[in-house]
Amino acid sequence: MTYEEYLDEVTTLIAELYDVNDADAIKMVVKAQSEEFFVKHDDFEAMRTQERALLDAKTIYKQSKRKTPKR
Repeated sequence: MTYEEYLDEVTTLIAELYDVNDADAIKMVVKAQSEEFFVKHDDFEAMRTQERALLDAKTIYKQSKRKTPKR
């Protein structure tokens, strides 16, 4: 899949797996992208698989929860 398709897939998986609305899932992926989480994915097409998208979705979601201040 293309790099853009991969990012879409990760976003969709976050929304579906964690019952996150689309806007928040997009924010998580954009933040991860700005922090260079996906640099290697852009360079190496072999990294853009469904299995990897699932792992990345889980990682990004968990990282977003750790950085959120508790109320």
